[in-house]
Amino acid sequence: MTSGRNGYLLLGGIASVGAGAVHFMAAGMHTEHATLARLMVVLAAVQCATGLAVLLSERKLVVTSMLAVNAFAAAMWAFTRFADVGWIAGLTAESPQVADTVCAALGALAALAAGIGLLRPTATLPPMRSGIAAAAVGVLALAAMLNGVGHVHSHGDTGEHAHAAGDDHAHGAGDEANWPRPWDPTQPIDLSGVSGVSTDQQTRATNLIRSTLAGLPAFADVNTVGALGFRSIGDSATGYEHYINTGYIRDTNFLDATHPESLVYRVDGTNRTLVSAMYIANGKKIDDPALVDFGGSLMQWHVHDNLCWKAGDNGPQIAGVIDEQGNCPPNSINPGSGNPMVHVWIAPHECGPFAALEGHGAGQASADGRRTDTCGGHDHGGGHK
Repeated sequence: MTSGRNGYLLLGGIASVGAGAVHFMAAGMHTEHATLARLMVVLAAVQCATGLAVLLSERKLVVTSMLAVNAFAAAMWAFTRFADVGWIAGLTAESPQVADTVCAALGALAALAAGIGLLRPTATLPPMRSGIAAAAVGVLALAAMLNGVGHVHSHGDTGEHAHAAGDDHAHGAGDEANWPRPWDPTQPIDLSGVSGVSTDQQTRATNLIRSTLAGLPAFADVNTVGALGFRSIGDSATGYEHYINTGYIRDTNFLDATHPESLVYRVDGTNRTLVSAMYIANGKKIDDPALVDFGGSLMQWHVHDNLCWKAGDNGPQIAGVIDEQGNCPPNSINPGSGNPMVHVWIAPHECGPFAALEGHGAGQASADGRRTDTCGGHDHGGGHK
């Protein structure tokens, strides 16, 4: 290295190439999301190209280009630690991992070095120090790539198999007992690694959770939903109270958070806290492919063939469940199974985002009665639906 060579730019150029190399590796681990993988390849190529260009030329335009692309890459990494990028499938919020953190650090280092190079174009570093720093950057990038291919992790929108870089929430695709699992709406959505669930099913289910989290709070005030057509079915004694909108049941909207057929509120004395939507598929059978294939085994559609109903002042009311002889309480009827329904929770639930309300009268998933939306038969309030 000549005495006139800017040592900061040497370091920055190598860091940019290192970040690009890690991004190339990451792109190969995200092939189930074609758009995201292509964007990663483009970003990797630009990082490598600008890094190499800076190693060959210290022209202001070249240095500025390296600064811009690496600052952008580091900023996107920081943003996606907390939030999703909705218009790019697979680019979802997740906790920092080794490979992506090193990649972001290399990008930030390249941007910082470029900034110093622009502000101090004649700055130099001792050759030995520059060489050691450059070698350290190369070793760090190599270690990050080895770590990335040696571990698995998951995005909120991943497919049926887990992929790159060691997520603490990873679940192997061969794990038969990894669903349901606890749900916390304040954490990144993780539906990954569930056996038999396709990429499309996982993506649809993830998007349904997102839309419900975004849209359902508009119905949080139980005192205002009556004006929209919602009526209580009188089941508050179970610990949860359902409000049904018959107009929404009859319309053509399907899994629409702006038109939820039923709202579920947790009961605490006179207080009602909105915890879940209960979507109802009008006129469909429980084995309809439109229902079964939507989220696969992630979502459990169910029906109620043992509920008894009676007339109430504001619409039908729950009267109880049929007894062992198949009879309803006086002045009530059992209309049969009715329309399939599924819950989506906006509150934490130990049995997942699509958990059923368990207990007496919880409903039936299929002819054999098997349920995949429960976790050990806990009673979370004994709700009817």
